[in-house]
Amino acid sequence: MKLALPGTSAETVFAPVRSQTAFEETLERLGTAIKLGLLEPGARLPAERELCRQLGISRSTLRQALTALVQSGHLRATRGRSGGTFVAESPPPAEAPSTALLIGWRDVCDQRLAVELAVAVLAAERAEPEALAPLDELVAVMDATLERFAAFRQADVRWHIGLAEAAGSQRLLAAMTEAQGQMSDLISHIAHPPELLAWTNQQHAKMLSAVRKGDGDRAMRIMAEHLKGTEHVLAGLLPSA
Repeated sequence: MKLALPGTSAETVFAPVRSQTAFEETLERLGTAIKLGLLEPGARLPAERELCRQLGISRSTLRQALTALVQSGHLRATRGRSGGTFVAESPPPAEAPSTALLIGWRDVCDQRLAVELAVAVLAAERAEPEALAPLDELVAVMDATLERFAAFRQADVRWHIGLAEAAGSQRLLAAMTEAQGQMSDLISHIAHPPELLAWTNQQHAKMLSAVRKGDGDRAMRIMAEHLKGTEHVLAGLLPSA
């Protein structure tokens, strides 16, 4: 039976996670380790209790990340005396993105961060209640389409653009539309496990709550966590340039 790589590699993979985006960072850490071969095909991950201790995260957070990676085809889980969580022998195939897209993906995330943080603050200051009601409906649509990514992503794009419309800035709306288009190009090349989509949509609901209360600081903090979470997922699941 293959085990996770010993020594320095294992220490790097399983170093503590210290972030508000623990779920996504754990997914990134394990996804990147699989992508780079630090966790070899067939390697068995340490037991949940040991992983939680090494990563410094709760068992519920770990299980969410492991479930997402099983759903995406990067890990497989077996039961029984010889069971456990193993790296898949063959990672899921994906259409290879262009080299230019891979090299510049962090710039795309940076641009989106600048636009969406401004939208979150201004929406909290300016949004009228009637402008936010359709966003509640989109959250419900996303909850109902966790197993159908194309429908989920369509609602996701409409939600973010709708928030920009509620902020009342035509230039920000145009910038948001551009940013969403660039992100769609990126995320089309990664897996979309339902566990991850559900987590993402919970953040949509939390942001709406903050915007309704006029709490721009909280809306911006949640948006930053939301976007950084996406960045971690891309770092873990995008092919290497």
